[in-house]
Amino acid sequence: MRLNTRFYISWLLGSICMYLLFYFWHGVFLNDFKKINFPFEWLIIFTVITYFAISFILYAVYESKPMKNIYNFFVRGVVSGALVGFVIFIVSIVVTISISRHLTIKHLMLDCIWQICEQIIGGLIMATVKVFVTDLRHEEV
Repeated sequence: MRLNTRFYISWLLGSICMYLLFYFWHGVFLNDFKKINFPFEWLIIFTVITYFAISFILYAVYESKPMKNIYNFFVRGVVSGALVGFVIFIVSIVVTISISRHLTIKHLMLDCIWQICEQIIGGLIMATVKVFVTDLRHEEV
């Protein structure tokens, strides 16, 4: 993984896009923000940091050695996003298991599908940046 123009642009665009999807899903569609018990500013700060980290991890997975076997950039973005999305879903369920006693299987499946779709879109953004942004110092290894 090289820290070049492609990395920084895809990291930033991926973070912004996934954050906006998160905000739409939880803030507008599910209206979860009304249920938080701490200042809204904290939520914004923590989620911005979280989505920068998710985007970095997604880029690392996208550029990992096993993913290099997938030659189509867009398929690699979809597979990377699906993997990262599923792992994030699993971690979030394990972390919130004590406060999510009343979840149904429908809710869990919908949340899993949404998380995977959100990260797939982030992976597709990274793939698009990889294709359309040129970096003269970049060499594919």
